Amino acid sequence: MSEASVAVSHGDGSSTGIDNKKLMMWLFLGSDCMFFGTLISTHLIYRKLYPNPEVSPTEIFSIDLTTASSFILLMSSFLMALAVSAMHKGEMKSYRRMTWGVILFGLIFLGFQVYEFNHFIHHYDFTIQSGTMGSTFYLMTGTHGCHVAIGVLILLSQLIASYKGKLTTANSMDVEVAGLYWHFVDIVWIIIFSAVYLVEYL
Repeated sequence: MSEASVAVSHGDGSSTGIDNKKLMMWLFLGSDCMFFGTLISTHLIYRKLYPNPEVSPTEIFSIDLTTASSFILLMSSFLMALAVSAMHKGEMKSYRRMTWGVILFGLIFLGFQVYEFNHFIHHYDFTIQSGTMGSTFYLMTGTHGCHVAIGVLILLSQLIASYKGKLTTANSMDVEVAGLYWHFVDIVWIIIFSAVYLVEYL
């Protein structure tokens, strides 16, 4: 009997042969793709149609700072992959170490974002009310930051569950689904970083 058939027979899979939890996550990520696609395209369009003469992105953006935070988020994705692998292998200590690393890197990324927002607001008076650029920028990057924060909370709850013995190899699919979410958040940020930050220097 195939692995997919076993999953369906135990009620863990859908008619597609994919685990229900994973299928639901893929559907959610598909809808989130459209959501972020709308935010990013809106920012790019309004950036050209209604440029803000009072604020020059190249003057306020710190490409070095954002590159560093982007690298940290990418490394967290690598640790997430290791955490999922460790859970499937039943290596609980390794899973916990990797997950703590993902959480730490996620919090560092959020710290960078808070610092950046604070710097923009207090040093350049660049706020969400600074024209269409300000509103689209903060809405897009702020929404992504909320996704990172949610991811951190999910991973932290799973980590606590592992210490309590409620998360084991038997339900490793939960960790894999969380990994899908985290990788998606990282990919979205690379697109935002390219479309919002790097494009200003081209």
